[in-house]
Amino acid sequence: MSKTKNSVIKMYTKKNNEKCYMFKVYCGIDPLTGKEIYTTRRGFKTKREANLALAELKLQISKGEFRKQCVETYADIYKLWVVQYEKTVEESTFVKTYGIFKNHILPALGEYKIEKMNVEVCQRHVDEWADKLKKFRTVKSYASKVVDFAVKRGYITTNPFKLVEMPKKLKKINIGDEEEPENFYTKEQLNEFLNCLEKENNFKAFVLFQLLAYSGMRKGEALALTWRDINFTTNEIRINKAISRGKNNALYVKTTKTGIARTIKMDLKTMAILKKWKKQQREDYLALGFNTSQPKQLVFSNENNEFLQPTKPRKWLQHILTKYNLATITTHGFRHTHCSLLFEAGVGIKEVQDRLGHSDVQTTLNIYAHVTEKAKDEAINKLENFMSL
Repeated sequence: MSKTKNSVIKMYTKKNNEKCYMFKVYCGIDPLTGKEIYTTRRGFKTKREANLALAELKLQISKGEFRKQCVETYADIYKLWVVQYEKTVEESTFVKTYGIFKNHILPALGEYKIEKMNVEVCQRHVDEWADKLKKFRTVKSYASKVVDFAVKRGYITTNPFKLVEMPKKLKKINIGDEEEPENFYTKEQLNEFLNCLEKENNFKAFVLFQLLAYSGMRKGEALALTWRDINFTTNEIRINKAISRGKNNALYVKTTKTGIARTIKMDLKTMAILKKWKKQQREDYLALGFNTSQPKQLVFSNENNEFLQPTKPRKWLQHILTKYNLATITTHGFRHTHCSLLFEAGVGIKEVQDRLGHSDVQTTLNIYAHVTEKAKDEAINKLENFMSL
């Protein structure tokens, strides 16, 4: 005996306060699982439109022509895709991607029927992203991944994003605009910065920026360092991890950006400063009730002897720049500073790439280009001085 269940059409309100109608209908028993099958239809502008769709669907069911569609919208596909995607990337990468979908992609595409999406729809949204987002290509790429997933699962046959024409954002040049300041210090600027910082009553901050400038490591790598990563006998530091922000804004330890560990040689001065900090840390944190002699003790930690918030170094930096009226630089700029000073010291590109842990030599070359521009200025100055003799 066939089982029948009543279907009720209900009104609901979207996030934009638009009133729509929906219904849920019983479709029978799944022969594979023996469980009841239901399908939901929503997005109808009028109750009459919903009634017609319900009647048509019931007719298909009665004739045995209905095949439940597990997913209907882009958002439905996304929910399936994101479960698999999360298993393939670092937690911090997943959090960033989730934000892109939440803020840009799902508000634009979420309610579209997946089988109705075409190149015109995709092109319109790519153009909109290009108008307001600097990294619109990344947004388009992620939006397309979900549709690729739909193709692989057989919900649609082609991905319309593949046919989209990517807008070209021409850089606007205004006469009189000043060039953006370089995000690295010269040797003289670095020495001035460190001298100013050393005057402050914040030895931890001084040690951190000394280390960043003389090692070239990333901030997240420095904040993940433990004392067992530092070999005072060989004057080497092992860089094999970094801290990053994951779900619920929590900090966690992950691999380096490239996933490859590296060991770098350090100068004697920086190693001596680190050794002095290790002794002072032991005294300071013992007063707070912490034993910093443990093998996994962080080199830089907060007052609770836990991960130092990545925003803290930026606050320290801004304080010094403002107080002493120094040239603007970011925390990451000390990595660029180290790279540029290595080039000026005559170190080869391959050696610089290995020391900084760049997976792509082009990244190293981009910084090298800045240094060679400075070298060009020095070359003409030398010529001018020579000719004036």
